[in-house]
Amino acid sequence: MATPSTLSSRLALSGAPLSLLLIVVHATNDAFTSMLAALLPTLQRRFGLTETALALMVATLSFSSSVTQPFFGAVADRLGRRLVGALGVVVSSTLLSLMGVVPDAWLLFALLLVGGLGSAAFHPAGTSMARTAGGANKALTVSLFSAGGTVGLALGPAIILFVARTFGLEWSPVLMLPGVALGAALLVLAPPQPRLRGAAKPKLFDAALFRGPVGVLCVSGVLRSVAYVTFTNAVPLWLVTTQGVASDSALIASTLLTFSVAAGAGGVIAGALGRHLSSQALITGTMLLALPVFWGMLWAPAGSPLFFALVALAGALVNAGLPLMVVRAQDLAPHAVGTASGMLMGFTWGTAGVLYILIGYLQERVGLTAAMQLSYLSLLPGAALAFWVLRRHRQQLGA
Repeated sequence: MATPSTLSSRLALSGAPLSLLLIVVHATNDAFTSMLAALLPTLQRRFGLTETALALMVATLSFSSSVTQPFFGAVADRLGRRLVGALGVVVSSTLLSLMGVVPDAWLLFALLLVGGLGSAAFHPAGTSMARTAGGANKALTVSLFSAGGTVGLALGPAIILFVARTFGLEWSPVLMLPGVALGAALLVLAPPQPRLRGAAKPKLFDAALFRGPVGVLCVSGVLRSVAYVTFTNAVPLWLVTTQGVASDSALIASTLLTFSVAAGAGGVIAGALGRHLSSQALITGTMLLALPVFWGMLWAPAGSPLFFALVALAGALVNAGLPLMVVRAQDLAPHAVGTASGMLMGFTWGTAGVLYILIGYLQERVGLTAAMQLSYLSLLPGAALAFWVLRRHRQQLGA
């Protein structure tokens, strides 16, 4: 009789089929984390929360789902990426699907904190498996994997708002079912992680990585992520409070959908161009170009063709360099691929989410539009740091 491990080995996927599975799982996982942004106006009305309190909710989920990713990346490298990734998806989809029915604001904070850890466990494990599945085309494969997440980020708000309008938020727990099923599929179909004889176990916290070039690239990623996090979390409030849009308007979902789909496309395009253009030029150039586009979007009539064109262009530009930054971080830390993946895929987002508390406070002081304009300026030092570290280590990176 075949043992579970033997059966798993027989069913294990590789190459394109494994990449496709990872993309779908990533999209499903990230859909749950993005639902919070669309629910912020509803939660504000239900619990009587201030903008600072809403920003604290965003920061809580960002911290648990992102800042902790380097730790979970090391855990995945030690215990197995397949196991850690599959359990992460099950935990995140189960707990975050309850956001629509939680009866108390403090209980919601606890749910976001614990549920986000599941997402944190999946990301570095999934990114490492995607890199392996990509073979010689690792940059493009990681870009497609990243795009799956951005598609999930795009679909999450639309899904939860559709459920709210059609059935009521009390049906939101049903959404956990595909996440649980895909987590089980990942556990069965992903190949076991090869163990290297004589290789030292990755550190659960590698201070040298944070002090070195990966750390500098990580700071650049944080500054890039501030602009992304500001858009996805402030735009729903901006549309409602300054543009007069209803809190459950389809315009909110369509704006976030356009931004996220374009962000995914931008990452894929940059990943494909990475074989012909330098990472240094692609990463820094797209960040610099994103700034005026973000500013222009705030002055375009909400819902107009120009508005959606600028939203799409902003999403594509701000996210274009992320997959390349992840691959470059992995190249700079071949001994700790999971940890490096967690730093660029998660720690950057989580730190930006925590910084969003300051942006929420700034919104109360100077207004939403001015605060958003100021936060987008983070792209300038982010581009400068990326340019410096990639140029300094271009020989090691072969670029």
